[in-house]
Amino acid sequence: MFDFLDMYPYLLPIVIFFGRIADVSLGTLRIIFVSKGEKYIAPFIGFFEVLIWIVIISEIFSRANDTVAYLSYAAGYATGNFVGILIEQRIAFGVLLFRIYTKESGKELVALLNRSNFGATLIHGTGSQGEIDIIETVVDRKMLRKVEKIFTDFDPGVFYVSEDIRTKQRGIFPKSKSLLSRWRLGK
Repeated sequence: MFDFLDMYPYLLPIVIFFGRIADVSLGTLRIIFVSKGEKYIAPFIGFFEVLIWIVIISEIFSRANDTVAYLSYAAGYATGNFVGILIEQRIAFGVLLFRIYTKESGKELVALLNRSNFGATLIHGTGSQGEIDIIETVVDRKMLRKVEKIFTDFDPGVFYVSEDIRTKQRGIFPKSKSLLSRWRLGK
């Protein structure tokens, strides 16, 4: 498949390095999609991940006989993890549950979230330092920075936690723009 490597053997470590970046990045994304229950996307990504891996490993077994090739394999693996995480952060796939704890008026924060088209639920509680309001909201990961800004603008001393959730059903969520919405009639 890579017959040109017989003429230019110095390119082998480069091919190995970039091949590993590709297959490990795909592996990182595949794991994320598996954990989110995406049963159609994960196998598709897995197919290409393994295909690239087989090609690269066969080149290593047939041609690689020096330390530079082995180091490029390891460096590609490490870099692939990093690149996979960057890609995952960029696509921000998934849904988050935020739980916000504040001593300020929870009703006001719920109103702020509602004005930004985020549904929210208010719960009154008692913390270690007195009465608090607990606000829960479910948002797409793409909206992470926007809701964090709403929390911190409302209460600079706010404490909140977030956790990944697999599914959501019903509720109040901002309308998301899809790629096909441009061509849909009656937008």
